[in-house]
Amino acid sequence: MIDLAVISGSGFYDFPGLDEEESRIVKTHYGDASIMTGKIEGKNIAFLTRHGKDHSILPNMINYRANLAALKDLETQAIISTTVCGVLDPDRPLAQPIVFDDLYFPENRLPNGEACSMFTDEGDKTKGHYIFEKPFSEDLRQQIIAAAENPITEAAYAHAVGPRFNTRAEIRMMRKYASFVSQTAGPEVVLSGELEIPFALLGFGVDYANGVKDEPTPIEILSENLKNSKTVFTAIIKKVIKSYEVSQFTGFIFRFN
Repeated sequence: MIDLAVISGSGFYDFPGLDEEESRIVKTHYGDASIMTGKIEGKNIAFLTRHGKDHSILPNMINYRANLAALKDLETQAIISTTVCGVLDPDRPLAQPIVFDDLYFPENRLPNGEACSMFTDEGDKTKGHYIFEKPFSEDLRQQIIAAAENPITEAAYAHAVGPRFNTRAEIRMMRKYASFVSQTAGPEVVLSGELEIPFALLGFGVDYANGVKDEPTPIEILSENLKNSKTVFTAIIKKVIKSYEVSQFTGFIFRFN
């Protein structure tokens, strides 16, 4: 059983301090997933870097179903996912941790165009409609908020289909519904919900999205923020692990059978 899994993104390819490390290939109905397991503070931890160790997997290449199915097979009790983000609101600061409370992902599609769902087999007795009031586990969110320093706690995350970045027109549309954007976390939120695994999303703004400011974020600042994001994410997650309490899944799968 895995007490807590961490899914990491750009610039975050290893988890310092993971004891008894074991690299595992978990085979699932949807393909193989590469996962590192180990212990921190006596708790069983899984670490999955969605882009691979050398960022060889672009957002459109991620096998989300395999990743989440593998964590389910490992009996993962909760997931913290991390993402570096473009900031959509010019009044929001860069380089500040974000604990998201809502999701903007209306297309609900995987990179290959299929519906974002674990329910792909008519004979699957677990299939149903994922219903929720909030897409993120509130008690897991509160544990992250308590571990973070001055986090942004009221923020909607917009999922954009990658790997290209968005035009100014596209950013203007997203700004109506969200404050931050990246290309990877949307499917993880939905699929973990269908698998009934408590899930929370931790972000870090590295630059202002296209057209949000009169001048684009200098590449030097973007690079420095990207570098610092791993340090911030690691520190917060380790604090959560140290005092971690079991999180509850609060969604509901409505089944007709």
